[in-house]
Amino acid sequence: MSYYVYVILCDDGSFYTGYTRNVNARMRLHMNGRGAKYTRMHRPKRLVYEEEFGSKAEAMKRERRLKRMRHDEKARLIKARAQVVRRTGHRGRQ
Repeated sequence: MSYYVYVILCDDGSFYTGYTRNVNARMRLHMNGRGAKYTRMHRPKRLVYEEEFGSKAEAMKRERRLKRMRHDEKARLIKARAQVVRRTGHRGRQ
């Protein structure tokens, strides 16, 4: 079973980072105000990043690393991933 780490861009320009087994279902919760407390206060705009992992432990470890990153570091990571997606046509595992 796969687990995912994801980053949401919020309306105020901040990022929210989380992990889940189903990114689409989790995004619906965030968009409907039933996700995390943070995204209820900082309205989610769109999903900007996701990574797939083979275990919950791996995903949680990566989530912790991402949450410790500064805003500008996350922005560079997201931009680099977007360039890879445009170039290769798939997100893949990082």
